Amino acid sequence: MTSTHSPTATPTRDLSRDWKWTPAEKIAARRAFDLALSRELEAVLREAKERAARVGEASELWDLEHWLSERRRRIDRTFDYRYSVLPQVFASLLRDGRLTEDDLLGLAPDKLDAIRHMTPS
Repeated sequence: MTSTHSPTATPTRDLSRDWKWTPAEKIAARRAFDLALSRELEAVLREAKERAARVGEASELWDLEHWLSERRRRIDRTFDYRYSVLPQVFASLLRDGRLTEDDLLGLAPDKLDAIRHMTPS
């Protein structure tokens, strides 16, 4: 008999797909998401300016373009606001230091516990 779950799925991840988000939690989640995205974009902008200031040859300009494209792809992969994956997004952002638990205030305690559980130390 075949399993309908992927081998890497965990009960917490499966349950997070069925979470119900209250209007207040949706506001808190959007605020946290936008804060993390803003922090990420500020960091990219700062580093891009530093890299651009060091460009001295045309080949270095294309290296900068490649770096920016890669950063954009990584941001697009990381910042996914679908409610079905938002808990994993928050866990990843916590792990990477782009969010703190205080940034997630407003989410229900069970959601916060599950997100903490998904955040590897």
